[in-house]
Amino acid sequence: NLGLLSLICCFTKCPVSSPTVIHSWTGLYTAATGIKDLPEFVGVNLFDDEVTGNFDSKNNQFEIRQDWVKKLGEKYVEDQIKSFRDFTWKFKEILKMIMTEFNQTGDQGGHTLQQMYGCEWDDEDGATDGYSQFGYDGADFIKLDLKNTDWVAARPEAEIIKQKWNGGEAKFWKNYLEHNCVEWIKKYVMNGKISLERKVPPQVSLLQTDSSSPVVCHATGFYPDKMMISWQKDGQDLHEDVDVGETLSNHDGTFQKRAELKVTPDVWKKNQFTCVVEHKSGDPIHMILTEEKIRTNNAGTGASRQNHQSSCFNVPLLEVFIESVYNKVWWRTFHCMVLRIKLFIKLLFKPE
Repeated sequence: NLGLLSLICCFTKCPVSSPTVIHSWTGLYTAATGIKDLPEFVGVNLFDDEVTGNFDSKNNQFEIRQDWVKKLGEKYVEDQIKSFRDFTWKFKEILKMIMTEFNQTGDQGGHTLQQMYGCEWDDEDGATDGYSQFGYDGADFIKLDLKNTDWVAARPEAEIIKQKWNGGEAKFWKNYLEHNCVEWIKKYVMNGKISLERKVPPQVSLLQTDSSSPVVCHATGFYPDKMMISWQKDGQDLHEDVDVGETLSNHDGTFQKRAELKVTPDVWKKNQFTCVVEHKSGDPIHMILTEEKIRTNNAGTGASRQNHQSSCFNVPLLEVFIESVYNKVWWRTFHCMVLRIKLFIKLLFKPE
């Protein structure tokens, strides 16, 4: 999968003097019709799996989401706005064309068209790679064969679009992904070098909704996103009765992650349970589970696990959409459920 890097050297001392870094740029674009709570078009750009900016057709503006991107200047923002406005129009036309192929032109129900495209650049040997693929209503629709410079239809209804796009459209995307896209990665690396290489340690808390619920070890505010969180029982790694969540993004560009310990209080009170958080910003953090260290609803102070989760529901739809994309919830489940409209809306409002 794009952007998934090896964890081997993150937490061990590898004898490598200058490890290869593969940088990536990704565009995630969605056009929708018949969905009340979703703009007609939403676009999200990511660099090295970090959201750099977003656009939606309601606001019709591009929002920078990383301070270092501002170094690219006002013209960069203007160019992004123009590009996204062009994409908005183009996606509407493609969506109409696809709906015609499915005999859905008079359909009042919801339909969606998604594109995921991007490129990678190896900063050591200069190797590059690229891809572009479309999905329609929860299923693969058409994708670009970069090597042969043609489009491959995943469904019979995509054949007519394949015929239209093979030729000029395929050559355009090949040139963009192999050249323009890679040049932008190099610009991002140059402008974001200080920010991208920073190391921010996590803040670790033990949370619990009430005295009978699982204890959650919650690490937040760390950067970069690669980290390990686990539980130990009497100094030994514990795998049973432990549920480790995905790494989620915070609105300030840092990340958070949690691990639930699903044992009853009478068990953890009789043994020593320790949450271990490992991050490249410093030495591992060991937090021993005691009643005094737990923050709960009943404690009267601090943020509880329940309050932390419910705060996700106060975020506007577009914000949740962007965070879902960033954390791969959206694209990972693309083939099976996300674009089936009711489930799509439900998923956007799930904390994880």
